[in-house]
Amino acid sequence: MTQPGTGTKRFSAVSEITGLAVWEMLSRSANDRREWLDRTHIELTEIPAPTFREAARAQYCANKFRELGLPRVHVDDVGNVLAERPGLDANCIALTAHLDTVLPPGIPVEVKRLDGLLCAPGISDNGAGLATLLGAAALLSESSIVTGLSLLFVANVGEEGEGDLAGVRHLFSTRDMCRRTKGVIVLDGSSVQQTATAGLGSRRFLVEIAGPGGHSWSDFGRVNPIHALASAIATLRGIRLPDDPRTSLNIGLIHGGTAVNAIPQSAWMKIDIRSTNPEEIERLSGEMETAVRNAVDAEQRVSCGKLESRITMIGNRPAAELPHSARIRQVIRDVDRHLGIRGRFETSSTDANIPLSLGIEAIATGGGGTGGDAHTENEWYDPQGRELGLKRIMLAALALAGVVEERSPSQ
Repeated sequence: MTQPGTGTKRFSAVSEITGLAVWEMLSRSANDRREWLDRTHIELTEIPAPTFREAARAQYCANKFRELGLPRVHVDDVGNVLAERPGLDANCIALTAHLDTVLPPGIPVEVKRLDGLLCAPGISDNGAGLATLLGAAALLSESSIVTGLSLLFVANVGEEGEGDLAGVRHLFSTRDMCRRTKGVIVLDGSSVQQTATAGLGSRRFLVEIAGPGGHSWSDFGRVNPIHALASAIATLRGIRLPDDPRTSLNIGLIHGGTAVNAIPQSAWMKIDIRSTNPEEIERLSGEMETAVRNAVDAEQRVSCGKLESRITMIGNRPAAELPHSARIRQVIRDVDRHLGIRGRFETSSTDANIPLSLGIEAIATGGGGTGGDAHTENEWYDPQGRELGLKRIMLAALALAGVVEERSPSQ
């Protein structure tokens, strides 16, 4: 660990940092970076990055970090891109944005401009977050500013869908990383008004039912996996869900059969259960298993043959909440007050779930600008105001890391 020099003073309050000349310089640089941000945003968005296939976009980010002169740039075992700007202290503040999009492989992505908007799948989620991550790295790396804690920039994999937060799980899989991380800022989407301070818990399941199959006429009367699956779905649809704690159950995918004149040999569905309360997730997981088991038994009672069922958990995001006394909560509140942002704290399912569940202070928020129609081919992003988002993230990171002023012994 590097020791501070004689007469070192650390500025950690937002009001202190905004009074420094270095902050004025960074603010001007953020405004000057507008065209660079737009261009970088478009370039990275046009590199397809479906979950589990983020390598090309990861390489783009790694090259950008190297171009900016950041040391210690590397890609870890799961595909996360890391770059660290050392401070006086080896402990760090992590800034991270996910690389992946929800679109399936094979869909080309071209960013189009329409009435001032940037339009393309993934342009906001999470092109906006990644562009701000690179923008913050660019501004801080070209400045002479010294921070107390190190700043760790991470472009991570596997946030969406069945990625199940794989990149951030791996990042915080070691005791050393958990120990040295003193705060995490997750950049996800665009909105600066919304800041997630609580992680929405979720579990996701693959439910498979299989049978002998057969001809729709000559083998009529045999067990039918789709009939059993439909019965289970009807039962799940009838479960009453509480408003408090807010809870949801969604069947997002179903599949089965090969032909209209064939009794299917298999059918499956994917289920997403979410709640702010882990006990509700546990309860609904049990009710889902019971519904499937009962549906299989009922189909076997009225038909010939045997069905087999299998339930596989394919995702598990822990529910967790930032303590009200957490410093990162106060910092983002002070930053928003200084910048004139009327923000609100909320519960959401993001990469922040993992550090929060490990007792590490973390928030998730947008990178600036506005966006809409996320997770569709009609997704759009309005870059107006993106400089404000960049300043917000930089100021929060500097307040958490501490800005250092070195003074000579004569002073």
